[in-house]
Amino acid sequence: MVKNSFISVISQKEKEEKTGSAEFQIFSFTAKIRKLTSHLELHKKDSSSQRGLRKILGKRQRLLAYLSKKNREYYNQLIGELNIRERKTR
Repeated sequence: MVKNSFISVISQKEKEEKTGSAEFQIFSFTAKIRKLTSHLELHKKDSSSQRGLRKILGKRQRLLAYLSKKNREYYNQLIGELNIRERKTR
């Protein structure tokens, strides 16, 4: 439902070009993370969902690292819109 509202904002031509972009993938991973987090609040011992959540978090972290190197201004704007924390640097 959330992904459909995001897609409807983008015009049809842009949708065909941008669904594989890092920004769109970060958005869809964030939606999945929020859904799995609410699921795990009810089902604390669901280890397979915990593993899936960790895998999705890792994928989103790698995409955020790529985006921060590519375009720092857009990265800051995106994490502000999605209300997620900035990635930790070593």
